[in-house]
Amino acid sequence: MPDPSFVFAQSLSGLTAAMFLFLIASGLSLIFGVLRVLNFAHGTFYMLGAYTAYQVVQWLQPGPGRFWISVIGAALAVAALGGLVERFLFRHLYGKEELYQLLFTYALVLILGDVAKIIWGTQQKSVSRPPGLTGSFSLFGTTVPHYNLLIILLGPAIAVTFWLVLQRTRAGRVIRAAALDRETLGALGVNVDALYTWVFVVASFLGGLGGALISPMRAIVPGMDTEVIVEAFVVVVIGGLGSFWGTFLGALIYGQVLSFGILLFPRFSIFSVFALMAAVLVIRPWGLLGRPLR
Repeated sequence: MPDPSFVFAQSLSGLTAAMFLFLIASGLSLIFGVLRVLNFAHGTFYMLGAYTAYQVVQWLQPGPGRFWISVIGAALAVAALGGLVERFLFRHLYGKEELYQLLFTYALVLILGDVAKIIWGTQQKSVSRPPGLTGSFSLFGTTVPHYNLLIILLGPAIAVTFWLVLQRTRAGRVIRAAALDRETLGALGVNVDALYTWVFVVASFLGGLGGALISPMRAIVPGMDTEVIVEAFVVVVIGGLGSFWGTFLGALIYGQVLSFGILLFPRFSIFSVFALMAAVLVIRPWGLLGRPLR
């Protein structure tokens, strides 16, 4: 039997990975739920968020707020890029078949990936953790880094905030109405095109935020976008495309299955995640908390 403290450490590791994935996958699910576009390029916004955070850190003088300025600045820069991409490119994909969407967004991945290589090169980049979060503490015999605890708490905080916005505000009601019937919403006088742009901006912000926050924990390298988008798709497939809380649940399940899969089946840890996704697709093709498309 494994040591309980080691099991607890694995659970925390899986929870940290789950919160990062939730930030990224929630934007992907939001775009599909409202715009009905499978955005394979969403992972590239995550990568650009990490690179932009690194660049802003290089520009700023050392100081206590440098890291957080770089995180917010990177997320806002990626959000602005997302708005331009939606306005001039994605707007032509609405109503198209999923195959065209995937081909188009994959081409965008290749283009933006080459742009990132031209600007930052192919060498690994890294960002130091903020000064106030470099330490750790002991909990149930497990060493928990302060930065990991911040990420674990930040994920649910963002989830609850966005749920309140979607459920309790007029903007949230309009977004939910756009997901159900765009034509009727437009007939009521709502500027649906502008709404779609803002939804894409918010989703891009979440992707850029995830990339900026993960920069102190993972090396920033070309290709990190394709790796994370596969994980994000697994999360939204398990939880249900277009379901916000389904994405949160899918991220939790993915993180724990991967973490304990490494513990129990070191050679088949990745297989366990995809086996779970396959089982969900067979039993409930629209995901655990998703709804069948009509």
